[in-house]
Amino acid sequence: MRELKARILKDGRSLPGGILKVDSFINHQMDPYLMRQIAVEFIRRFASTKVNKIITIEASGIAPAVILGLLMDVPVVFAKKKKPSTMDNMLATTVYSFTKQRNYDVVVSREYLSANDHVLFIDDFLANGNAARGIVELCEQAGATLEGMGFIIEKSFQHGRERLEEMNIRVESLAVVESLDNCQIRLMEE
Repeated sequence: MRELKARILKDGRSLPGGILKVDSFINHQMDPYLMRQIAVEFIRRFASTKVNKIITIEASGIAPAVILGLLMDVPVVFAKKKKPSTMDNMLATTVYSFTKQRNYDVVVSREYLSANDHVLFIDDFLANGNAARGIVELCEQAGATLEGMGFIIEKSFQHGRERLEEMNIRVESLAVVESLDNCQIRLMEE
């Protein structure tokens, strides 16, 4: 994913507190061509897995998940951060947002996540792994099989990968940020 890494270095901004801002091409304004390349790479990396559903958490994971779902011809479910008044029979958990520094509930209708599902989780960032662990919990509640997790960008210095791999979860990240020290972006070499 040379193009992704180049865009992170060119257009990404490192902010104090370990924040990487990529809103000009990933999670506010999106580059559809880059999103398609990201989806194709996830397909390549997870080609050996049996996936019949993509799952993400609103909002930043929706775009890459939908493009991936389109190319794989499978439905996409996004966990909502607020319980809709129309959702009765749901799975729910609480996750902590590193970026927003607060807890929030995430919910999925039992109608859209079940024991018949072989799930691939897709998200924009892997930091501490809190959102990902929330998805693990929702999959466990549903009896769904979690086939793996794909992240556009991983911040390795926040150790989310280690926490997920300790749970025997397959993790694939397309770009790995080694450090944001002194607000300088340093990517891990392959």
